[in-house]
Amino acid sequence: MKTFTNTLLLLLCLSFGAHAAEQVELQKANINPNDKASLLRGAKHFVTYCLGCHSAKYMRYLRIALDEHVDEKTVLRDIAPEGASIYDQLKSAMNKHDAEKWFGTQPPDLSLISRSRGPDWLYSYLKSYYVDTSRPFGVNNLVFPDTAMPNPLWQQQGEQHAEIRKTIWGGHTELELVKPGVLSEHEFDRMVNDLVNFLDYVGEPEKVNRESLGKFVLLFLLVFTVIAYLLKKEYWRDIH
Repeated sequence: MKTFTNTLLLLLCLSFGAHAAEQVELQKANINPNDKASLLRGAKHFVTYCLGCHSAKYMRYLRIALDEHVDEKTVLRDIAPEGASIYDQLKSAMNKHDAEKWFGTQPPDLSLISRSRGPDWLYSYLKSYYVDTSRPFGVNNLVFPDTAMPNPLWQQQGEQHAEIRKTIWGGHTELELVKPGVLSEHEFDRMVNDLVNFLDYVGEPEKVNRESLGKFVLLFLLVFTVIAYLLKKEYWRDIH
């Protein structure tokens, strides 16, 4: 019985170790909701490279202008697609029928993708495409295997190949850039970071105001706690 128990524990440890080895370590996204320039660049990248397939229907161009204190005409000129109204939502022109025909499914709305997946996941996902000729679009993704989405930033990043590295604990996959894109590695990192920063803002536009207000709420609670304690002492003095 003891031998059986030890064997079972060993198998469980090995299975957990193998599962952990399969997990992809996410890269850290350096987002900053107070970085106005980054958010505006990210908004432009979203409209240019993502809006063709994905929507962010809970965001309007007017909201971007108001939150970032930018003139409405500037948003229409530098961010919004030609012919858009400042009151328009960030909606894709792709219809459901075409989406299912080309991709096999309708691309999801990205309004809450950052809150669902997290900024680090998004950042790592956009940087983890690699060449895979067995896939319909010729690419796969290390973070989201067998993704139906082609690499929207392939021209900027270039081509990556997946290389399996052997270790004493098994193997893991690393990506190697074999054909540089039009952007340097640093420029591409900044581009992806700006895009993720914008998607994080879209998921919670009030985040900056909420965090700013939170400091005053905590201060109020602290002052109220002191007053409540002094009041309690005053009441109990009469009782005793």
